[in-house]
Parts: sequence; C-alpha cells; structure tokens
Amino acid sequence: MLNIAVAGAGMIGRAHMAVIAKNPRCRLMAVVDPTEAAKQQAAQLGVAWYASLDAMLETARPDGVVVATPNALHVPQALQCIEAGVAVLVEKPIAHTVTDAERLVHVVEAQQAKVLIGHHRAHSAIMAKAQALIQAGALGRLVSVMGSALFFKPDHYFEEAPWRRQAGGGPILINLIHEIHNLRMLCGEIVQVQAMSSQAVRGFEVEDTAAINFRFASGVLGTFLVSDTSASARSWEQTSQENKAYASYDDEDCYVIAGTMGSLSVPTMRLKTYAKAQDRSWFKSFDCSVAALQREDPLTLQMDHFLDVIQAKTAPRVSARDGLNNLLVVDAIVASAQAQKTVHLD
Repeated sequence: MLNIAVAGAGMIGRAHMAVIAKNPRCRLMAVVDPTEAAKQQAAQLGVAWYASLDAMLETARPDGVVVATPNALHVPQALQCIEAGVAVLVEKPIAHTVTDAERLVHVVEAQQAKVLIGHHRAHSAIMAKAQALIQAGALGRLVSVMGSALFFKPDHYFEEAPWRRQAGGGPILINLIHEIHNLRMLCGEIVQVQAMSSQAVRGFEVEDTAAINFRFASGVLGTFLVSDTSASARSWEQTSQENKAYASYDDEDCYVIAGTMGSLSVPTMRLKTYAKAQDRSWFKSFDCSVAALQREDPLTLQMDHFLDVIQAKTAPRVSARDGLNNLLVVDAIVASAQAQKTVHLD
C-alpha cells in the first residue's frame, strides 16, 4: 500500500482523507496542520500528526502528499515535496499568483516531477461523456457555451477561514477556476475575456459576483456567471450529484453547449439535435434524448489516478502547465474586471 500524507485539515483536506480511507491501494500516513483540531483528528484516525511539512519530511517519507492548504502555501509546499522526491497532488488553484505558478511549472518540467493539480472534475464521468459527444460530432461545429456557478455560501464558510474574504479568496479564484478547466476541456483554449465583478452584497475585499464573456481559439463564444451570494441551484455542485454534501436538483443545468446541429445541457445530459442538416430551422422540432452515463465520485477517481502517477503508470491528467493555464485565464478575468476592458491571452 502507498503511504499518503494530507497537508491541510480543512474541508477539502478532510474530503481527501475520506477518499484515502476507502482506497485499498493506499493508507493515510499523516495529517499535517498546525491546529489543535487537526491534531485531535489525527489521533482519532490513528495516524501521525505534524505541525508543519518541514517536520514531517525530516522524519518521514510518504509516497505522496496531498497539499490542501490555503492557496498561498501551494507552491512553497509543493516545492518542498519535490525537493524531497515525493509525488504531490496540489489542490486547485495551482498557486496564489501567476508568478508563483510559473515558478512551480519551471521546476516540475525541469525535474520531470510527479505533480498532479487537483482539478478533480477532469476525472468526472459527466465531463468524459460530454467530451465524447462533442468529439463525435453530435452537436456539429461548436458555436457557443453558456455557464453558471450560482450558489449561496453561509457566513460560517468565511468565519472558519478568514483568508476567503481577502486577495486569493473569492469565487473567481476559489470556484470559477474549476469552471475554466471544464470550459477548456469542452471548447478548447480561451484567448480573450471581458469581465465585470461586484462586491455589493458581501462588501469583502474580494468579489462576490462576476459576469464574464469568453472567446475561444476555435471561434466559440461563451458567457458565464459566478456568484457566492446568489440563492440559486445552477452550479456544478448542486446539479452534478457527485458530492453528496450538497443538496441536488436534477431538473437544473449549469452548462449549455450549442453547435450547428444541436445542443447539450450539462449535467442532465439532455440532447436536442436535428437529424438532417438541410432540415434545421427554429420552426422545426428537435430530436430529444438523454445521454446515459454512470456517475462516479471524481475525487475517488482522482486519487486512483494520483496513485498511478506515483507508480509511474501514467502522466498526470492535469499537469502543472494545465494548472498555470487555468490561472492565466482567471488572472485575465480579474484584470479585465479591474480595468473595464477586454484582455487578450497569448
């Protein structure tokens, strides 16, 4: 069995611990977190506790480390693991800043280090099915995509982690970066963004709502709304049924991808397509169907993939460079909202 340590015992860190506990290929070796609550949790789980990554790496050598700490710690802790020769799964976003992300990518690529970035939806059965339908030409040539991540975060979400109110927090970096990776998987690379953001409801240092337009290299145009103060179910968490911690609504979608022959709503996987190109018209009825799929927990699938990466059975599905590219788009969105102008990505 592979020995895995988890750095960061917050919400996502605990989720990784639960996944590790269920996986017959690995075991939780240690919890790394300076808090008393983490120390007690490690005792309950019967594993070693360390206040810092330094302390753990001085005395132990896990096969892999999951870095689930606040965003600003991702790069320095990932570099510590690489220096120690330990594979690392870095929670998204890859870094707090583009500069830090570039520094990590340089080291990873120069040393061919085993680093997986935790955009877990890349392992989603829903995303795999949507990609397969698009690549098979079910929608024709892609034209547009509409998306949303609208939800309401309770006050205690910010009270238990005050950094979420400050630079490096906010739904653009914490939540939208997931959507950016999904959009890149479905529609290709993003080359241009226009954005507006607002802090009107929560009044934090960071935004609570943003509206974004995208241009993709393929010519596809897209729009997206993200808000952590909108009482709505139109988010991946509340529609995908992948994380049972969230209430779920199977009549809602968070993406609609449209092409010249039809459209796909995700995650209900409802298809509306024309049978013949010569019969396309908004006056005529679509052929309506639902694409079948078997939902699985993407965090579980991601951990299996990470174990394969550790054992050199496969390359990381989400590389450090992928993580950087997602962050570059997010950075462009922030810049666009601040400057009130279109931003072009190279």
